[in-house]
Amino acid sequence: MTIDYVHGYSELEARRLGDQANALAALLHEGTSYPAGSKVLEVGCGIGAQTVHLVASSPGARIVAVDVNDASLAQARARVAATAPDAQVEWCRADLFDLPFPEASFDHLFVCFVLEHLRDPQRALVELRRLLRPGGTITAIEGDHGSALFHPDSAAARAAINCQVQLQSTAGGDALIGRKLQPLLANAGYGGITVQARPVYADQSLPELVEDFTRNTFIAMIESIGDDALAAGLTTPDHWRRGMADLHRTTEPGGTFHYTFFKAMAANPPGFRGSSALSC
Repeated sequence: MTIDYVHGYSELEARRLGDQANALAALLHEGTSYPAGSKVLEVGCGIGAQTVHLVASSPGARIVAVDVNDASLAQARARVAATAPDAQVEWCRADLFDLPFPEASFDHLFVCFVLEHLRDPQRALVELRRLLRPGGTITAIEGDHGSALFHPDSAAARAAINCQVQLQSTAGGDALIGRKLQPLLANAGYGGITVQARPVYADQSLPELVEDFTRNTFIAMIESIGDDALAAGLTTPDHWRRGMADLHRTTEPGGTFHYTFFKAMAANPPGFRGSSALSC
């Protein structure tokens, strides 16, 4: 299974992912730390933007970071080596639906901004549950583009955001998946599910958040799909320019921007046994 990553693998996208992870580290990683010696699987680690924060919050944990893209893994290794050269991280290139680990290999799973890109996120959660020891935990974090609220409001800006939602859907993903984490986990057999809304809000009194999240993370993401949206006939050049201008207006004096991430935590119920698999 090859993930169709709608945002691409450019240097600009790598920078955007790093900006996003750093801007949201406290918001998304609060309450997530793993005991020394525990074995943690990070699924879809990408360029390591979240891995560096996992390492920082759980320095004694043994992290196995998996991604399907060789170039992303190389960037992840370099990123972690630059910030935490002594970190216990094992890197593995593998497909999420064909992970080469025995059942019950891990104490914890960390899945951040991955399910949104999958054609069958529930199947992925079932497969991952096989790798989790009974009583082990999963943390899944996703955004939801339907939660974007801003002032001044603009139909053109909302239409630009919807272009990204439609393109991701066409690629087999779901940019509205945050609101669906609880039923996805429940239907995949997890128990003890809790979901927390983690909103981010920015206005001129929070200039760093305006710069790092509103402008460099969210708006940059929408801007990056402009050519694809035009090619797909989802918008026109005039409508696109108006939408992006109105989104940028939210970063100026008098503008505000709000977005909600969803952080779900759940456990693998005792007594579950999956099928065997080969070791990596």
